[in-house]
Amino acid sequence: MLELRRAIHKHPELGFEEHATAALVEAELDRLGIAHRRVAKTGVVGVLRGALPGGVAALRADMDALPIQERTGLPFASEVPNVMHACGHDAHTAMLLGAASVLAAGREHLAGSVVFLFQPAEEGPGGAQPMIEEGVLDDPPVDAIAMLHVDSRLEAGAVSITPGPVNASADELEIVVRGKGGHGAAPHTAIDAIPAASAIVLALQNIASRETDPIGSVVVTIGTINGGYRNNVIADEVRMAGTLRAHDPLVRSQLEPRVRRIVEGVAAAYGARAAVRVTYGYPPVVNDAQLAHDFAQVALEAGIVVKTLPPTMGAEDFAYFAQRVPGVLVRLGIRNEQSGAVHSGHSAEFCIDEAALPVGVRTLVAFATAVAGGRLPRDHARS
Repeated sequence: MLELRRAIHKHPELGFEEHATAALVEAELDRLGIAHRRVAKTGVVGVLRGALPGGVAALRADMDALPIQERTGLPFASEVPNVMHACGHDAHTAMLLGAASVLAAGREHLAGSVVFLFQPAEEGPGGAQPMIEEGVLDDPPVDAIAMLHVDSRLEAGAVSITPGPVNASADELEIVVRGKGGHGAAPHTAIDAIPAASAIVLALQNIASRETDPIGSVVVTIGTINGGYRNNVIADEVRMAGTLRAHDPLVRSQLEPRVRRIVEGVAAAYGARAAVRVTYGYPPVVNDAQLAHDFAQVALEAGIVVKTLPPTMGAEDFAYFAQRVPGVLVRLGIRNEQSGAVHSGHSAEFCIDEAALPVGVRTLVAFATAVAGGRLPRDHARS
């Protein structure tokens, strides 16, 4: 498993470009005697059928990397310029292959079936939906699904299983503010788009501070601002881009109308005009409450240290799987201050404590055997 993880880490691939990674996964599934097929361009789905009747568990791992230049100094650091496994997907893939190895070795005692989902493009544009559209949850029909995500907030060797929302939605926001250009020495003859845009940025923060229940959670971030020509020219246009995030679907639905009201109103107060476009992305990840509760008990009985971390405002397209069937996103601690495994995901210095990987395998195997064996709840209506 370590060899697989390090091989993937050295040769990272971006979303829907995971050709070598998918080939590595397929070769390993062939070695284990697990039937598999390609889906969603570079995705792989394997199905292990046990010798005994039972349910169907699905386990999902993402495979793609990020467009980041690695600065870890690891001996197996990325050999691809400006591409790095900075979010642990190399470990996710290796742990799922490790779980497949354990389960395949005991297939004669395995009840039910296990579906292994190796997903492309989690970091964007999203590989979960294409996999679902190609029937990965339907043949065979999955009863429950789980995934692991490494987490530097938690010490290596522990897992977090949290009922309810665990990740936020992620929607893209684009704003264009249009004024009237002119000479920098005569601002009264123009309509300056820059002060209008600046006021909009500040006013948008009222959505979080004054328009959302403080017990709820929402993020309104403007990440880029571009406008103007030179120091002595009044800018006639400013373009901004940002992100809108929420855990509650109701709060999420309220964000766009609130943004539009504020942006258009503030722009008008400055004599400018503004246009808003929201592109909806991943929905929130909501762990099935009963499944999360029951699986936490199963994990404890298996000798796994179980904690409960608060949700994050990061996004995950595992949300689409969890909308279709009962799902649980489990966080795996990989923090080790002595080895420097302390950086958050999407950092050029991100690394993990590999001692956590066997715990991840045990967690995945415990989930699969419990669902396939009928111990975890399988009476939810499938959507």
